[in-house]
Amino acid sequence: MPGLWTTKPRRWCNVTDAQDVVRLASDEGAPAPEHTIAHAEPVAAATPTRPIKNVMKIQHRQSERHVLAVTVDNEAGILAKIAGLFTARGYNIDSLTVADISEDHAVSRITIVTNGPPPVIDQITAQLERLVPVHKVVDLTEAGPHVERELALVKVAGKGEHRVEALRLAGVFRAKVVDTTTESFVFELTGAPEKIDRFISLMRELGLVEVGRTGIVGMMRGAKGS
Repeated sequence: MPGLWTTKPRRWCNVTDAQDVVRLASDEGAPAPEHTIAHAEPVAAATPTRPIKNVMKIQHRQSERHVLAVTVDNEAGILAKIAGLFTARGYNIDSLTVADISEDHAVSRITIVTNGPPPVIDQITAQLERLVPVHKVVDLTEAGPHVERELALVKVAGKGEHRVEALRLAGVFRAKVVDTTTESFVFELTGAPEKIDRFISLMRELGLVEVGRTGIVGMMRGAKGS
């Protein structure tokens, strides 16, 4: 068939196109050029010759609970500065207590319970130390053995067996009755946070009405101060 083939070889993009041309040439009675099939093999995908480097590795570090004792000047706005530092950087505060500890009421002690991976805790400590009113920051969890205590007021209302059982459990946990009526008790309980959590859990089954907790205070064991 005139004009079907050109003198210049053609490359076909795939096997299917080449087969179509061969079929068309056969139908028309024209010979198919040899180069038509020769270049019909699919091109293999290129493979990388170098290994991929600098692959990012994400490490998930376990969060840890830490108790920080912060000694500060007893001045207006210091608590807001510390709370703002945590809020601005997305740090979590599980518990916070503050009170003056000096005779002239010039110095206060703030106890903060927070949690996070070790690098985050180190960053929190460093940033607290840079605040102007802060005298000292001690991580009691890292410093060594220490004592943690919390005070809670727990109100329970009930009659009959529930009232008797609430009073019995209060004796087991060494909780004091600081207020009582014919239908309710208010217990005062001090101890480790786990002890208070357990007592509150038991009181829920006996008519728990209200709970107030002070937050944790901590101190190093032994003669050395923090």
